[in-house]
Amino acid sequence: MSRAAKITLGAAIMGSALIIWGVHHLQLTERETMYQGVIRDDERRREKMRQREEDLQRSLEKRELYERVQTVSKPVSDPTGTK
Repeated sequence: MSRAAKITLGAAIMGSALIIWGVHHLQLTERETMYQGVIRDDERRREKMRQREEDLQRSLEKRELYERVQTVSKPVSDPTGTK
């Protein structure tokens, strides 16, 4: 085998190895990026639920306050079923 053929073969093997390593590295990086996105989504969802619970609590407190100040009566239902 000539020297030029050996150099070409070595360069092809090295190039292939670098490409394979690069692809694997890229896949690992993308996988980690996607995982971080899931973690951020979970955190946003938890924050949204916490905010909704706070809003509900404030709403219940307002309702309690309004019911103490105002009289609340149940609507009279129409015996015929129409309003």
